[in-house]
Amino acid sequence: MSLPLVIVNPTSAGGGTAEAWSQIASDLRSQFGAFQNVFTESAGHAVMLASEAARKGVTLIIACGGDGTVSEVANGILASGKDVELGILPSGTGGDFRRTLEIPAQSRAAARVLRTGQTRRIDVGRVSFLDHHGAEAMRYFLGVASCGMSTKVIERVKAGTPDWLPVNTPKRLGGRISFGVSMLQTALRNKGTRLVVQLDDEHERNLTVANLCIANARFFGGGMKIAPEAKLTDGQFDVVGIGDLSALKIFTSAPRVYLGQHLSMPEVSHALARKVFVRPADRTAEVHLEVDGELPGKLPATFQIIPEALRVRSAV
Repeated sequence: MSLPLVIVNPTSAGGGTAEAWSQIASDLRSQFGAFQNVFTESAGHAVMLASEAARKGVTLIIACGGDGTVSEVANGILASGKDVELGILPSGTGGDFRRTLEIPAQSRAAARVLRTGQTRRIDVGRVSFLDHHGAEAMRYFLGVASCGMSTKVIERVKAGTPDWLPVNTPKRLGGRISFGVSMLQTALRNKGTRLVVQLDDEHERNLTVANLCIANARFFGGGMKIAPEAKLTDGQFDVVGIGDLSALKIFTSAPRVYLGQHLSMPEVSHALARKVFVRPADRTAEVHLEVDGELPGKLPATFQIIPEALRVRSAV
């Protein structure tokens, strides 16, 4: 049996993973045991590495990085068609998916979960959409896909943590502050996004939203509990629409959204669905898509849940 493979994204956490790798590797070795590792070299590389490893018989592939890295490794495993288990060694900006699995952010504690945690089967999402060149594309996602304000927030976050933060600000804290500041900056300039949405076989509905989320897991946006009732094993998406709120309302409601207390707000809609179709209300409009913290393309998009498609190692 081959050793577990750790796929490391050295550029995650703003390059902090490369700096911290020797300590992360030491923690993993002491808490988990022997492993092999490989470093990614570009966006999308983890998909290829995970798929190749799965086909070669590796039975546990561990993603070391942020949500984008975890998502890429999962995509590689799923594309391989092999029943390979996914492990998570967090080292990124957002860390939203590991929160749902209750995996600690610290590498030593996360390594202990890899050794003693439970293996469980979870649902995954599959989304068909248009890439940035207008070609049809498909990918899997573990956490949340969305459109609206979130895409602009991600663009700001990827542009870098605010330069006014002290130079000794921890990477993860800097990332969390960056998400929050980017959300507030975006809210000041945001206009509602007009969409047509169809859930399962229901009639299409016209919505104007600040943000629309198709959630498999509970968290996105650096710890925001956007879908507090989402379950990884119920065979359904939680579809959460945040109405076209004013900037002031977004500011005052932000704590409720982060804590997952927003579903009772009159401006928020919540529904369950196995299949979701979303397109711009104006067919000439370009509405971008966010998937597991990445920006792979634009609407129209069709989201489908795939029950129990992936094995993951978790704390719960």
